[in-house]
Amino acid sequence: MEKLLEFFSSLKPEDLPPRGNELIHECIPYVEADLLEEKEAIVTAILSGVICLFVDGYAGCFAIDCRTYPMRSVEEPDKDKTLRGSKDGFVETVVFNTALIRRRIRSPQLRMEMMSAGQSSRSDIVLCYMKGRADEKLLQNLKDKIGSLQVDALPMSQESLAEAIYQRKWYNPFPKFKYTQRPDTASASVLEGKIAILVDNAPTAIILPANLLEILEEADDYYFPPITGTYLRFSRFLIALLSLLLTPVWLLLMQNPGWIPQWLDFIRVADEVHVPILLQLLILEFAIDGLKLAAVNTPQTLSTPLSVIAGIVVGEFAVKSGWFNSETMLYMAFVAIANYTQSNFELGYAIKFMRILLLLTVGLLNGPGLILGLAVTACFLGFNRTISGQSYLYPLIPFNGKQLAKRLFKKRTE
Repeated sequence: MEKLLEFFSSLKPEDLPPRGNELIHECIPYVEADLLEEKEAIVTAILSGVICLFVDGYAGCFAIDCRTYPMRSVEEPDKDKTLRGSKDGFVETVVFNTALIRRRIRSPQLRMEMMSAGQSSRSDIVLCYMKGRADEKLLQNLKDKIGSLQVDALPMSQESLAEAIYQRKWYNPFPKFKYTQRPDTASASVLEGKIAILVDNAPTAIILPANLLEILEEADDYYFPPITGTYLRFSRFLIALLSLLLTPVWLLLMQNPGWIPQWLDFIRVADEVHVPILLQLLILEFAIDGLKLAAVNTPQTLSTPLSVIAGIVVGEFAVKSGWFNSETMLYMAFVAIANYTQSNFELGYAIKFMRILLLLTVGLLNGPGLILGLAVTACFLGFNRTISGQSYLYPLIPFNGKQLAKRLFKKRTE
């Protein structure tokens, strides 16, 4: 900026070009600059850290963007890790996040449209999509909703924006958006015709529209050969199904011992039951969340020893004291570990809520309760819609064999 000021100070009035755009190209060619004419845009630029230069004789202000922000390194996110994939991840600066996507998609069809929302925060929002591939109707709908937002600020970044642009039904826990902290995942989704929303101060991209099978996918599925990627994908689907049904079905069999086949006789509770099994399972559901919260708020140097104490000592004495049976602890331990196979945090909790619903219906209504709980879960999935209005279970409902095979089986990259 000192060099620029020295240069402008050395100019005479007759040396200046007649138009503002010509001055930008001739005198400020090596930084990002723009000509602003509206007072509100100039105030927003100044409050955002952009240097504004007024030159006598021009009907406007020259906004010179030479900002630098304090930021952490572009490192692999803790949640979306892969074995073979790239080790970079989004950060809290939206400009760097757009650069990470442009590095992977070197096409003139890639579009990055900057918008802002929040009367006080004026948070920067970027819509990233491929021209000609993205849903134009959905894209225009998003632009209209973001442009008409009447909010004071977006304090929680992308979550505040998601809640503002889409008012979903509170009682349906299944997520409408796919969140990712990986630039490669966001780039692959954009190439498939999805729209990625980047919000400043948030190291996460919102991918939409997204249905259930797309949310279940992970980056590791594509970094291995077809047979390995397909196996990983089916394993994740099966584990998700087991985490939903394992404890409700086991509870049903414990309530009806005559239904247990002889080859499964070992699943019976061996010790005396002091606390009803249903109550044990519900207590453990909440206890697992308590351990998660404790792990998040525990200093990193103490997290390992405290995890050992919570997992071994507390579990051992909980069984010996009679509060819990060892079989209940075993099945809930599997469920707790199975939840971590889902990279999407919201989907993991949606499965948890449906599992609690199944436990309650089975505990109260026995066999018909399981059927009722499964029917309610199916309704939550079947009547759900993506943000673009498509079926949440597409390509299963409505059925599209080619797209279903694409989502279930990892194919050779062409």
